Formats: sequence, C-alpha cells, structure tokens
Amino acid sequence: MITVLIVEDSPSAAELIRYLIEGDPEMQVVGIARDGLEGVTAVRLQKPDVIIMDIIMPRMDGFEATRRIMEATPTPIVITSASWNPGEVEKTFRALESGALAIVAKPMGKGHADFDRNARELVATVKLMSEIKVVRRRSYSPGTRPQGTVPAAMPRTAPADIALVAIVASTGGPPVLHTILSGLGEDFPVPVLIVQHIAPGFTRGFVEWLAKASGFPVRLAVHGERPLPGQAYVAPDDHHLGVDAHGRLVLSQAAPMNGLRPAGSYLFHSVAQFLGRRAVGVLLTGMGKDGAQELKEMRDRGALTLVQDQASAIVYGMPGEAARIGAATQVLPPDKIASLLAQLIRNK
Repeated sequence: MITVLIVEDSPSAAELIRYLIEGDPEMQVVGIARDGLEGVTAVRLQKPDVIIMDIIMPRMDGFEATRRIMEATPTPIVITSASWNPGEVEKTFRALESGALAIVAKPMGKGHADFDRNARELVATVKLMSEIKVVRRRSYSPGTRPQGTVPAAMPRTAPADIALVAIVASTGGPPVLHTILSGLGEDFPVPVLIVQHIAPGFTRGFVEWLAKASGFPVRLAVHGERPLPGQAYVAPDDHHLGVDAHGRLVLSQAAPMNGLRPAGSYLFHSVAQFLGRRAVGVLLTGMGKDGAQELKEMRDRGALTLVQDQASAIVYGMPGEAARIGAATQVLPPDKIASLLAQLIRNK
C-alpha cells in the first residue's frame, strides 16, 4: 500500500484529491495538512511514501515546505497547482529546484472538461513517484547548482559545423534543463530547441523560471522565426516544434506522436531530416519512449546524440529506451552533458 500525505489549504480540493487517490486500491491517504507548516510536521510524524503538495498556502507556501522537507525528511513530492499566473508558476518550479519530483495540474472538479485527464495524470504520477528514492538536499542559492568535477569525455568523432542543439525532456526535466543551460555559459554559439512535456498552462511560467534560474536566454518559440545563437526556444502548449529546410522554427498542430503534442519525436525527426550531422540531440529523464527512435534517426544521419544516465534520471523511460536501441552516442549525467556541449561547440 502506497501511503500519501496531502498538503492543501482548500478543504474541497483536499477532499477531491483524497477521493481520487483512495479510488486506487494500491494507495491510502494517511493525512491532510492545511498548510506547509502543518505539512512539515506531518511528514515527520506520518512518514508517507509520497506527498501531494499545493504551492499557494497561508503561513508557509509549498516552495518553503518542500525545501524544509527535503533537507530534514526527504520524501517524494508531487506539486499540484491550479494557477497559471506566471509569477506563481515560477514559484512552483522553484520547488523542483528544492527537490520536488514532478508538477501536475490540480483536478478542477468533475464538471471540468479536463477532469478525467488531470485525474489520471495525478494518480499515475503519484504512483510512479512513490518508487523514486530521494536523498537529502542541501540549500543552494538561487541560480546556483552543484558543480561536476570530472569533464565529459569528448567524442572521438564529431561534426565540426554544428548548427543547433535539440533537447527533449519529460518528468523530472525542468531541474535538469536548468543544470544544462546553466553550464553552457555566455555567448553559446548555436540556438537550443527544447520540448518539455508539461501540463497545459504551465509553459509560459516554466520559460520565465528557466531563464531566470539558469541565466540563459529562454523564450517561447514562434512559428517562422529564425533561431538565434545563444538563445533557447521552448515548444508552446499544444504545438509540435521543429525546423524547416531554411533553418526557421516550425510550430505545428499535426496529430500527436506517442500521445503527445508537443512531442520530442517531432523535433528530433525534423532536425534529423533538415540538419543531419550538423545537430546535437539530447534526450533526458521522462516516462515512455518519446523521442527515442527519432534520436536514433539523428545518430544514423551522423549527429551526436547524448542521453541522460540512469543514476541521475528521475524516470529512466525515455533515455533508457534510447540507450536500449542504440540511439546514444554517449550516456552522461546532466552536468557532463553541459560541459561536453560547451567544449564541443565552442571548439568547433
């Protein structure tokens, strides 16, 4: 039985979440805390397997509660939020910096159009995160990260004319993207395209948080725009992101791939088709297989392909599948992915 603690100041929201969680025979709610301060105490007393944490609460918000829990009693935390306000969404992503594992949209009630989808995602995410072994987190100042001590080995053969880096991430991806972009440094000489699977409505706040936290320029992609060096472009809600034969950004509402839009498969296939060996593909933590086969397509066309290693990935589904089918040129932790990109592309 998976034991769950709910930290939520709205009684109606807390009861709805309890109803959804206890509708699964493998899970049991062991307590409801009304704010972050109660939540910190309840974690110590109840020792749940996983915590469902709201962000905007009185006395102590979910960001501060997450920080304290991960420093004292490390426990898998799933953040829920109903707010699409970019400032509040940014605080939600700061909770990921402090050790929370995932963000899901808070179910809005049975009459809401997205209720069934959000409910399924919440239950599935809580069950999956309960299996993750978390560790005690030290506090880091905003914008800082642990530094790797061993540089990534340079590939024996790599293209000398790399024009673009394409990155795909899902569950656990935001803090990994933060680590990678933070490590690229100023004046990175090529553009970076990013597909991050995330609940609709959170993307703009995610972009603002990622730019501020990493110090790397990040913006939402615009159809027809020509991407600039040293800029990262994120796929907007419900649009695939790719490139065309002229190097311009393409946003498409073509059918979902692997049940997803945006999909990493669309991005990697587009980059493989139009840039071939002149691109780098990076596949990070996440559930499922999105992007794995198309990353192999990139490798088969001569591109350098980097995959996150199992030890650092919160969920090894996507990178694990890529490694299994031979899509990876190298398998590395995030800090070494960043150092390799910085070395390789600056020395091109």
